Amino acid sequence: MPPPKVTNSQLFTLDIGGMTCASCVGRVERALAKIPGVEAANVNLATEQAKIRFNANSVTEINDVIAVVQKTGYEAKLSTPHGIDRSSPSKSFWGADGLGRVLLGFALSAPLFLPMFLMPIGIHWSLSPAWQLLLATPVQFFLGWRFYKAGFKSLMSGVGNMDLLVALGTSAAYGLSLYEMMGSTHEAHELYFEGSAVIICMVLLGKWLEARAKQQTSEAIRALQKLWPEHAKVLNPKIIITEGSALDQFDDLPLEQVFPKDRVLVLPGERIPVDGLILLGSSHVDESLLTGESEPVKKLVGTNVIGGSLNGEGLLVIEAQAVGVESVLSQIISLVEDAQTQKAPIQKLVDQVSAIFVPSVIVIAFITGLANWFYLDSISLAILRAVSVLVIACPCALGLATPAAIMAGTGVAARFGILIKDPQVLELAHRLNVVAFDKTGTLTQGKPRLLDIIPLSHSFTKETILASAAGLQLGSEHPLAKALLDAAKLKGINPISPFESKILPGIGITGKLSSGPWADQSLSLQSVASLENHPNHLEIVEKAQACFDAMQTVSVLMSMKIPSTPIAIIAFGDELKSNAKEAIHALSQMHILTVMLSGDNKSAVARVAHSIGIDEVFSQIMPSDKAAIIRKLQATEKDHQRQWVAMVGDGVNDAPALAAADVGMAMSTGTDVAMQAAGITLMRGDPTLVADAIDISKRTWKKIQQNLFWAFIFNSTGIPLAALGYLSPMLAGSAMALSSFCVLSNALLLKRWRPTLQ
Repeated sequence: MPPPKVTNSQLFTLDIGGMTCASCVGRVERALAKIPGVEAANVNLATEQAKIRFNANSVTEINDVIAVVQKTGYEAKLSTPHGIDRSSPSKSFWGADGLGRVLLGFALSAPLFLPMFLMPIGIHWSLSPAWQLLLATPVQFFLGWRFYKAGFKSLMSGVGNMDLLVALGTSAAYGLSLYEMMGSTHEAHELYFEGSAVIICMVLLGKWLEARAKQQTSEAIRALQKLWPEHAKVLNPKIIITEGSALDQFDDLPLEQVFPKDRVLVLPGERIPVDGLILLGSSHVDESLLTGESEPVKKLVGTNVIGGSLNGEGLLVIEAQAVGVESVLSQIISLVEDAQTQKAPIQKLVDQVSAIFVPSVIVIAFITGLANWFYLDSISLAILRAVSVLVIACPCALGLATPAAIMAGTGVAARFGILIKDPQVLELAHRLNVVAFDKTGTLTQGKPRLLDIIPLSHSFTKETILASAAGLQLGSEHPLAKALLDAAKLKGINPISPFESKILPGIGITGKLSSGPWADQSLSLQSVASLENHPNHLEIVEKAQACFDAMQTVSVLMSMKIPSTPIAIIAFGDELKSNAKEAIHALSQMHILTVMLSGDNKSAVARVAHSIGIDEVFSQIMPSDKAAIIRKLQATEKDHQRQWVAMVGDGVNDAPALAAADVGMAMSTGTDVAMQAAGITLMRGDPTLVADAIDISKRTWKKIQQNLFWAFIFNSTGIPLAALGYLSPMLAGSAMALSSFCVLSNALLLKRWRPTLQ
């Protein structure tokens, strides 16, 4: 059944086969960009994928796009959704990049080049011209056919690629040898069959090594995909879930057939198949591959579990809440895939160079041939040096330099709970010199508890105030709301239900209660910062000073009856995270200024900052001011340069600041809105991950720079050496294959990275 027509802006991913260098990437992108309805197209050499976005009015079918790619000379198919294909990509032994072709090529070529190694020890032996032709021909036209095929297609499209250079170079060497063999009247022939054969063998070896290395760079994705079990034990819906229930009536269903609200049985030692809520049982769950948390996490009835995590010693019954693409694991895979497929901005420079690289090399090779023929008066040497230029200049390493480093860096970061969504982050993180933290939920536990209620009038008891304040918060998901409701439940106080309530973004909540001393009156529970211009502000600060000195968060219950009056001060405690001080110290060691943003009172925030070593504090600020402070920090110059600022937060009110920062980092323990606005998501509520995220970003950026430097140096020095005759075609082929392998191997060194404080 063909895919439906695209009626809205949609994103599709295609698997592209046959790309060999950066020139191929540019060619496919240009072909995709010309298709009506395609809004944007991004092609990645390392992942061999293309992401295509259609505009809202497009009526183009994805099959039409596939046909255009195939017409351009490459294979294309719709990519399998992540998580469905759990098998590792494997290359056929006799496939285009298979080891079989490499071994066959060297077996046929060995008798051609071995005599060269025997000469230094006094053994002068070589095959007859007929035998050399017999061995070189299958290498040239059977094993090397892929280069002719792809090179011809690229030539027809008007854009050269690596395959064209290899086909031209080896054909010239083979043709020259054939000419010398057929046309020479001398008994001894100057033949170069070994050069053309070894070039093809070395390029095939390089492609096989590239395929293996690229497979290793994508191990992070495959490791995550393998976390999904293939089946789930779905309990009979008639079973009543209680202690002692017989849980032997279940269907072992494929994961694709599990739906939300299904009750799933998970035995000890099994992987949890879905995101859900524990209905029965308790256990320790290993979430290390999802969040980077090294220790198993205790899970009880009523707590959430993540699909793909490993159940420990207990039997669990879970109510499925998110399955398939809605699950956390699926979203993690999507984030990593997107990061690995996108291009870093520096790649634009590489693409521009690659677009003119191959045609320029062909011109240089032609000039090399003419110049050497003129000065050396030898057509054979002129052709050989031109062949060396063609082979040494293949831009494979150039095309792989950036995507290979991004894949390796984002992959290892994901393994330790750091999801880098945007490759641009990698180019910005190495410049960071300021990190701004939201306080609540980022440096603190984000689980406040009610500590005290201070009535501002003797007319009302603490119990009445608690019932009213908790009533306002009924239905709210805010941490302070949970603290009030938990306190009321603990004291056996029933919250007074509101018949009208409204969230005041960044301020608090307001509403009318159905009963009690303030029935039918508007009440509000709001921050001290939001009352800065209220006539009673100084009185409130004075009464709450002891709470501020104890580093407590303060809210004020207000009667909104005109004129509005304060009823009570409500103090909450939110403990600092145990590793908050370590996190700040790690950033200080990196010479990064730390800043804390909070709506709490100045003295309370200053005490918190001093206890963990924060450099600068912005207190009593409204959430809407956070983005302005980030921009202010960015505009502040240090050593005549602007400051580069990261923002770390977890709440809805942090989203504007996360978006305004050069690098936004969101705690996954927070809200989805915050994570969408951030370039980096930290899968654990662990502030030490901030320094780790900056460290791996810097290291990845460094690898990109190293790879591009060596790729450019290799080509810029290799071409003149080949033109002057210092590199034979055989050595040029070996060096070209080695350059791609070195770039990939250098990128793979990132896999050895480990978090500093783990």
